[in-house]
Amino acid sequence: MADADVRVAVPEDAAEITRIQLTTWRTAYAELLPAEVLDGLDSEATERQWYETLTSGPAAVLVATEGPWVVGFCAAGPAPEAEAAAADGAVPSDLAEVALVSALLVEPRWGRRGHGGRLLGAMAQRLAAQGATRGITWVPEADTASMAFFRSAGWAPDGTVRTLDAGGRPLRELRLSGPMGLSWAN
Repeated sequence: MADADVRVAVPEDAAEITRIQLTTWRTAYAELLPAEVLDGLDSEATERQWYETLTSGPAAVLVATEGPWVVGFCAAGPAPEAEAAAADGAVPSDLAEVALVSALLVEPRWGRRGHGGRLLGAMAQRLAAQGATRGITWVPEADTASMAFFRSAGWAPDGTVRTLDAGGRPLRELRLSGPMGLSWAN
């Protein structure tokens, strides 16, 4: 394997982040989301959103590299109240210390090479340095690969579930919660 690393994303990474996101969703979620939803993903709009995030957004974005290639990314930041609240709407007492990992994707052809672990570990270090003590993320219940990945990092379902409308098909997601002290940290 060529040199693998994690670095802070820069605005020039927006196109690669978009490509990775769309490629990964179209591959990994082909059985979870209707084809018309995946086919309708707009590359230009997605790239504009990532560029805006990288130039002015409050979220931190890291990219995984292998040699000269960007192979994955992770976006995270302070958890919004609505994302961290319990199913009954109760706000957790540690809200100020909760981070939301909103995206963690590694392009499928680069999978199983440690990039996801390096991304999550580096992001956890970054978030812990900013005061986060635990993280949360939402994962489709049927996404067994992502569930297994987060479980291996010590994250587990916390009992909160949501159902999204995915082009007329319900998509059930579980909220996972876990520690910021991960063994993968660089």
